[in-house]
Amino acid sequence: MHQTLVSLLAFVPLILAAVLLVGCDWPARRAMPLVFVVTAAIALTVWEMTVNRVIASTLQGLILTVAILWIIFGAILLLNTLKHSGAITAIRRGFSDISPDRRVQVIIVGWLLGCFIEGASGFGTPAAVVAPLLVALGFPALAAVMAGMMVQSTPVSFGAVGTPIVVGVTGGLDQAAIGERLNAQGSHWDALYQLITVEVALMHAVAGLLMPLLMCMMLTRFFGEHRSWREGLAIAPFAIFAGLAFVVPYALAGIWLGPEFPSLTGALIGLAVVVPAARAGFLIPKQHWDFPAAKDWPVQWMGSIEIRLESLTAKTPLSMVSAWCPYALLALLLVLSRANDDVKAFLNRHGVLDWTDILGEADISGSIPFLYLPGGIMIAVVLVACLLHRMPVAGFKAAFKESSQTLFGAGFVLLFTIPMVRILINSGDNLAGLPAMPQMMAQFVAGSVGAVYPFFAPSVGALGAFIAGSNTVSNLMLAQFQFDTAQLIGVSGALLVAVQAAGAAAGNMIAIHNVVAASATVGLLGREGETIRMTVLPTLYYLTVIGAIAMIAINALGVTDPLQDDQSPATVMRSISTEPHCLEPRITISSPMA
Repeated sequence: MHQTLVSLLAFVPLILAAVLLVGCDWPARRAMPLVFVVTAAIALTVWEMTVNRVIASTLQGLILTVAILWIIFGAILLLNTLKHSGAITAIRRGFSDISPDRRVQVIIVGWLLGCFIEGASGFGTPAAVVAPLLVALGFPALAAVMAGMMVQSTPVSFGAVGTPIVVGVTGGLDQAAIGERLNAQGSHWDALYQLITVEVALMHAVAGLLMPLLMCMMLTRFFGEHRSWREGLAIAPFAIFAGLAFVVPYALAGIWLGPEFPSLTGALIGLAVVVPAARAGFLIPKQHWDFPAAKDWPVQWMGSIEIRLESLTAKTPLSMVSAWCPYALLALLLVLSRANDDVKAFLNRHGVLDWTDILGEADISGSIPFLYLPGGIMIAVVLVACLLHRMPVAGFKAAFKESSQTLFGAGFVLLFTIPMVRILINSGDNLAGLPAMPQMMAQFVAGSVGAVYPFFAPSVGALGAFIAGSNTVSNLMLAQFQFDTAQLIGVSGALLVAVQAAGAAAGNMIAIHNVVAASATVGLLGREGETIRMTVLPTLYYLTVIGAIAMIAINALGVTDPLQDDQSPATVMRSISTEPHCLEPRITISSPMA
């Protein structure tokens, strides 16, 4: 079969999902089962994957589904527990004391707190925690999910204490071969690794500076009474100030401390600077902005959990310190479990469900570290919160029941979405001799755009994240492809790997199963297409900025690295189109999720 046709067939699952979810406005519970069946059919007939491998990939996806549902359940249970304990009432009052302006609230809670949670935990936790918290503060459920998904951008490359770089980039590159070439030229792997980290941090710092402003503009445009971009732009001085408060320490941490700390450092310093400034009214417009009256909200804005929150007014509020203690404890435990090697090892040794070599497929495995995943940590925090807030058993039972009901809705969609993803990723082992479907997609993009490929390189990373819902997995799949392509076209390999990591972070904003997971936490299942239609705008902004940075770095600044080859773009594109297998992935992927 002609290679171009095969490449186009690789895109079919993604195109079908986009058409059904965004174009036809199908709910994910209808769209994703069909997309799964089509993906399996293409894998079996075109890629000639064995039936055993397709089934093994499906089982691996189901294991990952359980892991993600565990995280969702922890986030929902924590929210509902704090709702019934009265803590949410205190938290809502506290943010009203800082500022009643919803734009300020989304910057502090949605952006800065979300960035901290991403830096500490990853795994899609920010949207799962931030979205229900914003709903608790009085945001429409759809607005909360949109904001939670927009957090899945700047901090993601350094999320989960640097996992997308520490695991994704290092695991996705052939360290032995690259290190040998570097040593021969008087350099070493650590220098290249540091260069990639620095370049990722600087790219995100530039693109991420305006994300708080863009978040406010999206809020006022889609959820304001006047549907106005201008009302969001009116808070530009404060939003840019908040952006600087995050990205400056973020970039400096990437340069001096390495990949584990930029998101954590930027968020902590940002919160320490921005919250007092907001209390003082620094740079905040005198005219505060709010949503229309709740009675005037369209039904599509509202989720089932939002309706239940009306009962909060009957709760006796706790003190602010007591109300925030569970979230402070959550942040502390997330950081401790990711930053302390002894704690991490203990949590990954105990309470783990592990299945290696599923159905005899040596490179397909899955595991669920229940204690290490954020879901386990959030449930531990729930137990502490029950004791701290002296919560009656009846209240906890009600919270548990509400959380379980919400979970069942998300579970059905993810049962098809994640197995579909694993079939795509595992399709590289086939009888047709083809690269994996994501590799075919990436090669098609690279071969189609010619010398301007670096501008589109972040879109390749975003494509990988859209498929897998993970920056880490995208880097594992495509980092070597980006590096090899850079060497062929005569540009910096480190730069294109950095562009890959930054683009993959942006792709998380539209990843289907991330949207499903966030929607589940606020009772908004079935309207995933509406969220994606909105978050595609900041995604396009981000990819355009990163692509422009890449072109400027190459053509204006002459950024290079020690391994740059001297070949013309035309020679390279001919090589890509005639020798596709030179860019096949160097590793196999089991079950990273961050």
